Amino acid sequence: MEKKQHPFNVKLFYRRTALMIYDIISVILASYLALLIRYELDFSAMPSNFLRPIGRFMPINILLTILIFYFFHLYSSLWAFAGETELQNIVVACVTSTVMNGIGLQFFKVSEQPVPNTYYFLYMFLMISCVFASRFSYRFFRGLKHKQQNKKNKIAVMVIGAGEAANVIIKEIVNSNFSTMVIKCIIDDDKGKWGRYIQGIKVAGGRDRIVECADVYEIDEIIVAMPSASRSTIRDILEICKDTNCKLRSLPGMYQLVNGEVNVSKLRDVEVEDLLGRDPVSVDMESILGYVQGKVVLVTGGGGSIGSELCRQIAQHKPRQLIILDIYENNVYDMQQELKMKHPKLDLVVLIASVRNANRMNWIFTQYQPDIVYHAAAHKHVPLMEDSPTEAIKNNVFGTFKTAQAAAMSGVERFVMISTDKAVNPTNIMGASKRICEMIIQTFNKHYDTEFVAVRFGNVLGSNGSVIPLFRKQIAEGGPVTVTHPDIIRYFMTIPEAVSLVLQAGAYAKGGEIFVLDMGEPVKILTLAENLIRLSGYRVGEDIKIEFTGLRPGEKLYEELLMEEEGMKDTANKMIHIGKPIDLDEEEFFAQLKELKDECVIENSDIRPLIQKIVPTYHYETTESKKGSVN
Repeated sequence: MEKKQHPFNVKLFYRRTALMIYDIISVILASYLALLIRYELDFSAMPSNFLRPIGRFMPINILLTILIFYFFHLYSSLWAFAGETELQNIVVACVTSTVMNGIGLQFFKVSEQPVPNTYYFLYMFLMISCVFASRFSYRFFRGLKHKQQNKKNKIAVMVIGAGEAANVIIKEIVNSNFSTMVIKCIIDDDKGKWGRYIQGIKVAGGRDRIVECADVYEIDEIIVAMPSASRSTIRDILEICKDTNCKLRSLPGMYQLVNGEVNVSKLRDVEVEDLLGRDPVSVDMESILGYVQGKVVLVTGGGGSIGSELCRQIAQHKPRQLIILDIYENNVYDMQQELKMKHPKLDLVVLIASVRNANRMNWIFTQYQPDIVYHAAAHKHVPLMEDSPTEAIKNNVFGTFKTAQAAAMSGVERFVMISTDKAVNPTNIMGASKRICEMIIQTFNKHYDTEFVAVRFGNVLGSNGSVIPLFRKQIAEGGPVTVTHPDIIRYFMTIPEAVSLVLQAGAYAKGGEIFVLDMGEPVKILTLAENLIRLSGYRVGEDIKIEFTGLRPGEKLYEELLMEEEGMKDTANKMIHIGKPIDLDEEEFFAQLKELKDECVIENSDIRPLIQKIVPTYHYETTESKKGSVN
């Protein structure tokens, strides 16, 4: 194959030639000026027997210096971004040139009297000064140019945090040709930094001056550069920032600083979960690794919000094989490509299948013999399931039944089903269907060797169907932001946190438990909406309005995580609790399930009364009560 020829860069050639000419002049000046300084700038006092060897050796000295400088990359470095390494190269190159100059003058000396020793130190000092001036002057003038350009930028920025991360961010913004930001001030709680400067920008004070400085400097955007701060500290600062009506951005976390990944591209918009103020959930990685490593793990619904995060975290724990199963090929394909890229050595199997198809599920379990199953496949959207109740039952209840049965018959060690807080005293079909699934799991656990457990938790931020993506879309469109009721509250947790606890609960499983995740304090949806509007740089009610649309079918004001009769038992992880199994009449339960299945087959739209027989805590709004509420 013919070797590709690089085009000749005329601009680069002229730049390097100019540097070489400059260096030649520097060698000549340093050679004679060093001697002149040695004799106190009195030219007549300089001995001719010193001048002649310097002149004779000059051509060789120039050639050697050019070669030395070339070897130390003084003609190929990008001086616009010169730093400590380039400075070291200049010093070492000039010292080497001085040594070669000293050796050469010994051969060209006229008399026995050598050139004075002070000459060499002066020569070296002058060479370093001349070369430094030529190389770093470009960076200096480039910096001045950027500062002038930054004065014309329109986005006024406040940086909170005066640490290393802030220093890197400020440096990049100040030196960037493409930044539209100009940093006006820095805020930090360390009193020792107040009044001092970073990259020429003043640390104006502590957090108590955020609102004042935002007004004085007419700030448009606030960057929170505190990657090592706790969640509670970040929350407190963001609560203050909300009153400024500035757009908020932040660094993701401490690991960005450790990995040297701190730069403007890593900044993200401050998310509403930053205001939850809860420190990240900690899990015992050793126990998770102990039961996942070397096992064949199957995840149903592996393309969904929870399922995909389960796959990501399981892949990190070195399973012998990871099987992803889903009915929707687009999401699972994306998951497949992501895991292939991040874990090229992972034995990954991706299957398209429906958990409602008993023959397909039986074949998969027989073929792959999984050791652990995480059952995340389900219809979860509450209002949609209210309109299609039989589909919720077919998929959630009987999909779980068939998958659990296939798992039991093939000798699966552990089966973990993802449940929901909506299963507690349900007011909707989705929650009721999940409660039936929990009952199936606890019943199966009594009759098979497989350890069947369920993990129950509330809403996860950013999941498919979550209110947060909807709010963001509504804000981007200029509003209004729709909230169903001013008093509605929900428990929230991030997807990675919830999945970590699911994995931890799986490690604790002995069979029959319903694990309940501690979701922290409940949050008002109205407060979430208001915070998200403010974090986006808008004023609530003025720029973006909030409208109340009324509770949707099957929706209630608050969710519970535990039924009264279940009680609560702690585990080694304070974020995970165990609900006591509730006794039920198994013969009657399975008879009711068969009746429910028959009603679904004939597409009976009024299956709610039958579901209420199975789940006595299920309460729903009848057609008559709906009419009464309208009237």
